[in-house]
Amino acid sequence: MTTQNILDNCLTDAEFPELPEFYRGKVRDAYGLPGGRRLLISTDRQSAFDQVLASVPFKGQVLNQTAKFWFDETADICPNHVISYPDPNVAIVKDLDMLPLEMIVRDYLTGSTETSIWPMYERGERILYGHEFPEGLQKNQKLPATIITPTTKAALGEHDAPITEEKILETQLVTAEQWYELAEKSLAIFARGREIASRNGLILVDTKFEFGLDETGTVVLADEILTPDSSRYWIADTYQQKFQVGENPDSLDKEFLRLWISARCDPYKDAIPEIPADTLAEFSAKYISLFEKVTGRGFEKPRQTISVRDRVRAALERELPEFF
Repeated sequence: MTTQNILDNCLTDAEFPELPEFYRGKVRDAYGLPGGRRLLISTDRQSAFDQVLASVPFKGQVLNQTAKFWFDETADICPNHVISYPDPNVAIVKDLDMLPLEMIVRDYLTGSTETSIWPMYERGERILYGHEFPEGLQKNQKLPATIITPTTKAALGEHDAPITEEKILETQLVTAEQWYELAEKSLAIFARGREIASRNGLILVDTKFEFGLDETGTVVLADEILTPDSSRYWIADTYQQKFQVGENPDSLDKEFLRLWISARCDPYKDAIPEIPADTLAEFSAKYISLFEKVTGRGFEKPRQTISVRDRVRAALERELPEFF
């Protein structure tokens, strides 16, 4: 099976007209279902810099199954929205009243996007998201303590915006009680992720969490959790050596693609070049490696004799026969 054959079998479109209330995100296609449920289908679409750029083989399956692992591993810290997994790319979840914040938790001074703390620090800013930073820090350096750098949630095609705890409380974006619960749960889930990643030879660098409220007003963990799309992971064994010589760490996450793009253009001003098939295949291998290292399980690639879309559709027909 050639790289091109595998690329041709990516799940790029999961719109099924039989299902109700379709919504397309950058990576996930979603539907509203009766009974307070939502259907989330993780596609192989790849986004970076708030744009959909390409399709990455097996990516949707990696995201969905990595999130499943982490939802299971952190359920004692915070309830999550998952009801069932009808297919490797599919989750049926509770429909929540989503809170208007993304909780970004960070252990290192790094990043390449406009809301990342390294570009801000490099520009000379020393108060970032309400946290004061000293002079003389280097890119990819470990922070003295874990911090939360929240952002507002942008509409599709727009940019998330940095915000501080002070501004959140002042504007009552969420209540003070909700903010402190979100912060506590975010730090606890991150600590669990960091511990498990460390046991498996990885550094959990930073991540994004999203939360919503269920029908009782309980805070529930939603979206995805500790995936290579929403988190940075570095290889622990080579981190110190790379840091000492000023090189970017070996990573198993989306930063690989961000850096590939940033080396070739300004992604916020220029047209992003087409990403070669070999680069997408290398990227796919990193995501699969991350899944296997984190979970300790082998990744089961789907059979290429059936399209991923047809397999997903068959699973949905079995799970939701009332619509088909």
